[in-house]
Amino acid sequence: MNKLFLRTTCVFFCVYMLSGCANLSGRGLFSHYSASTSESRAALGQGQYQQALDVLPDDIAGPILDGMEKGRLNFLLRDYPESLSAFQQSDLAVRVQEDAAEIQISEGLNQAGSLFTNDNMITYQASDYELGFLHLYLSLNYIQKHDLNAALVEVRRANRVQEAAKKRRESELAAAEERMDSEGLSDNIGAVLSRYPGAGKTLSAVQNGYLFYLSGMLYEADGSLSDAYIDYKRALAVAPDNDYVAQAVQRLAVRLDMKDDLQLLTRKYGPWQSPPSTTGRLIILDEQGVVQAPEGWRAPLWVYQSNGQNVLYNMALPHYPPRPMVLPGPMVMDGRPLKATPLANVTQMARQSLNEAMPARVLRQALRVIAKDQFRQAAAQNGDELGNALANIFNTLTEQPDTRSWQSLPAQVALYQEDLMPGSHLIQWQGQSVEAEIKQGRTTFVWVSRQGQTMNGWSVLLGGN
Repeated sequence: MNKLFLRTTCVFFCVYMLSGCANLSGRGLFSHYSASTSESRAALGQGQYQQALDVLPDDIAGPILDGMEKGRLNFLLRDYPESLSAFQQSDLAVRVQEDAAEIQISEGLNQAGSLFTNDNMITYQASDYELGFLHLYLSLNYIQKHDLNAALVEVRRANRVQEAAKKRRESELAAAEERMDSEGLSDNIGAVLSRYPGAGKTLSAVQNGYLFYLSGMLYEADGSLSDAYIDYKRALAVAPDNDYVAQAVQRLAVRLDMKDDLQLLTRKYGPWQSPPSTTGRLIILDEQGVVQAPEGWRAPLWVYQSNGQNVLYNMALPHYPPRPMVLPGPMVMDGRPLKATPLANVTQMARQSLNEAMPARVLRQALRVIAKDQFRQAAAQNGDELGNALANIFNTLTEQPDTRSWQSLPAQVALYQEDLMPGSHLIQWQGQSVEAEIKQGRTTFVWVSRQGQTMNGWSVLLGGN
């Protein structure tokens, strides 16, 4: 048997084993995350939470993403101890990844493995919007347990994590642009990015209106009105057309005597009417649908070689094709429909996060497809036809897009707020209901999530107005 063929086969086998060991699963070598989770995602979209959890593959993306998916699905199943445990394990894995010095060594091995395979072999790093949701769901777990102090800790952590992630993302983008220039690939990669679906100018970091409003609600319930006012204003900046958020900002602007702000708010939203002192406040945060999953997209890459020839390579990249957002109809309370208004578009956040990461991803893909093809050419030049053929097959099969993302999140979150007379109020949808007990001078928070024909929810009595 040809010695070069033996060497080629050995290298491929070693790379496969190295990548598989580093990431606990070799499944990403010949497939991608969205394909592996499609059955679970379909069940979730139909509101079949237990089935979605049962068919969710184990450990295909590592402890961070695995914990996020299981934490969310268990939360929908009302298995709150399991949900909290899964989120805590994911949170711990994030901290280990950030703090451990040896991560640089292990990641170097993963990068080497990915050079001959695909980005799925690189250790998964959660996007900043996903880190925000991780702390948001930790906070919701604590709210459900009536542990307001622990919930506040998590929203504070979420704000710090997102600020740090923003700085890190900006640094990584600058590094990617610098390496493009040093590799002489700027023009080639620019051509790919110009054709990338949804390409456009780099936007500022996407903010999570859901997280900001929840944070403001918790601060207000705790009596920290200045902190609540800051986060309500952040939520309003993200969702300027949401009248319920505007009412929260106006309410605290009055209480904190923010006269200049109040004039601007009144000019845009009209005067705020103080509710009767005999009422209590109802706040509903309504999670709707399932976030869109990224799909694969094939992109041509032309590279000018030193021998004067232009060579065409094909890259596999993740993207979000246009899809209509399928959302449930309005809920009903006491026989009348509730008009909840959008607070956060999670699919848009996921799409924007991917767009921001695309320059670095395209750079890695470009370097990889060139390296893999050069390896194949070396086999061909040495007369190893079988090795050349196997290298071709290997390169084609392993060119998989990295579609890893938190795919059990909702597609959209909407907000409803109303001041009501004390008593019991029934929130209904598709024959299912959540009871909200309103008390004078108190805030009742209702969390619901709706997928398919299923509604899951609970209510918690918070502090005073």
